[in-house]
Amino acid sequence: MLPYWLLLLVPAWAAFQEAALGKNRFQHYPGLGPFVFLLSVFIGLRYNVGGDWTNYLGYYYRSAEYSLYEAVSSSDPGYILFNWMAAHWGVGIWFVNLACAALFSIGLVAFARAQPRPWLALLVAVPYLVIVVAMGYTRQGVAIGLAMLALRAFTRDKSVVKFVFWIALAATFHKSAVMLVPLAALSSDRGRVWTAAWIAGATALLYYLFLEDSVDRLMYGYITREYQSQGAAIRVAMNALPASIFLVFRRRFQLSPEERRVWTNMALLALAFVVFLFVSPSSTAVDRLALYVIPIQLFVFSRLPEAFPVRGKVSLVVVLVIVYSAAVQFVWLNFAANAKSWVPYSFYPFS
Repeated sequence: MLPYWLLLLVPAWAAFQEAALGKNRFQHYPGLGPFVFLLSVFIGLRYNVGGDWTNYLGYYYRSAEYSLYEAVSSSDPGYILFNWMAAHWGVGIWFVNLACAALFSIGLVAFARAQPRPWLALLVAVPYLVIVVAMGYTRQGVAIGLAMLALRAFTRDKSVVKFVFWIALAATFHKSAVMLVPLAALSSDRGRVWTAAWIAGATALLYYLFLEDSVDRLMYGYITREYQSQGAAIRVAMNALPASIFLVFRRRFQLSPEERRVWTNMALLALAFVVFLFVSPSSTAVDRLALYVIPIQLFVFSRLPEAFPVRGKVSLVVVLVIVYSAAVQFVWLNFAANAKSWVPYSFYPFS
């Protein structure tokens, strides 16, 4: 378990220093670039880590039999293309995992950089988003990393086109990312009728390209067979907590009107998944879709020190977020039913 705690220690130390020195003295956020490299290597060079490790090896070996056309016309063309390249170049599953880890890490750090306390956002991400999602659900991890680039483009650049582009790219790794496209139409304040119209068209196109052929299989796999996930309620609650904090105290968060709409809609979606969990016959389906709302944890918890300022050299709120993140990691590594697939951490080529 030590490597996981060392990984958490990096953003925890930086977040503490950021709070102790003050944002003005810590404004350049030293180490964010190297942290992308650290995350990419830590995630990408893992060996036999994650509950779906064997399944992803299956993707790699099957891709060796594909033509380039078959790879790019598959149901998840982005991920299959990486496997096709690795298999035909003879560079192994490590190329696939490193490439996916790099995309995820770039998206995560870019999103964190857009927050007032980037290291605090990264700290919150490590226990679950990094260790469990990026290291366990490779395809969806990439999709979430690209979705965070979409959110950053929408809130910082006010660009609906960039938002849809990044979500479309995310859907080439995991088709479920398409569910986030309507968020742009609901949150935009520029030409709402026109925006809603072309977003609806984009959603229909992405549905046709990525989801139409898979709907029956997904319905059978998740709904008809009623797949269940242990701990789904806890994971949904982890999104519902910051969502509730934001909705109750959103006037305390310094945001532009467009940012406020985006995160209000994300918070409402996070709470909607609580309802879906009770009415859906498959907690697995709800659990997997709720992963796309995880960025609200990073957004809210990294902004709490500004929303609830407490005098002192180091904000008590920062300390509480550090303790909360450490507690999440401790509970998951020691008590989660599937944690045995992550422990011990093995690293190529020393495995």
